[in-house]
Amino acid sequence: MRFADKICVVTGGASGIGRATCSILATEGGIVAVVDVDADGGRSTANDLRDKGYEATFVAADGAVAPDVRAAVDDVVGRWGHIDVLVNCAARLSFDPVVDLADEAWDAVLATNLRSVFLWSKYSLPHMPPGGSVVNVSSVHAQRSTQNVAPYAASKAAMEAFTRVLAQECEAQEIRVNCVAPGAVDTPMLWSNPLVRSGQEKIDGRIGSPEEVAAAIAFLAADAASFVTGTVLAVDGGRLTKL
Repeated sequence: MRFADKICVVTGGASGIGRATCSILATEGGIVAVVDVDADGGRSTANDLRDKGYEATFVAADGAVAPDVRAAVDDVVGRWGHIDVLVNCAARLSFDPVVDLADEAWDAVLATNLRSVFLWSKYSLPHMPPGGSVVNVSSVHAQRSTQNVAPYAASKAAMEAFTRVLAQECEAQEIRVNCVAPGAVDTPMLWSNPLVRSGQEKIDGRIGSPEEVAAAIAFLAADAASFVTGTVLAVDGGRLTKL
């Protein structure tokens, strides 16, 4: 049980990689706080885990809104006293060329994908003991991308830079900070991409499952990865070599 009695906070836990991460942390003994703006989906994840005999709760929060994040952290710490694992998995995409992209759409993607990582890290870290771990979910788009996803690619590249800096800042507290960078994964986000739906964007090789990415997240969050910090682990079935 890699996460026995560890308090685990997962943003974007309503679906996809976030939901799969909640599941693997819970099955390995973690006490899971499922965080999402999607109340129905978040409660579904938490209820499903509880139905299986695991300890989980849903916490509603918009990660781009500082008072929401502070309240959510206070809720978790009020229940359990601290946070051992923070997984920043919430994400948003847009699909417009830069010249057609609404200012508000740019801001929304950066808020969900980047500002939320800053806020959750800022307010969670003071409550994380030595041995704690932060895992941010980036994307292969941080390194190689396609057209019409500029704010998504930019936010993920910035997330990886943020991770490298934060890992250094947390070294003295013995808290590790890492990223996983998924490739094509069978989630609603992948199939909502109009380029993928139309066939304009080809996906070579097989598509990964949320559980496969969640397994990599769990590895980085676990004590077995105690010598790993400030790194980005590609979990992409070799997709980066083909882009």
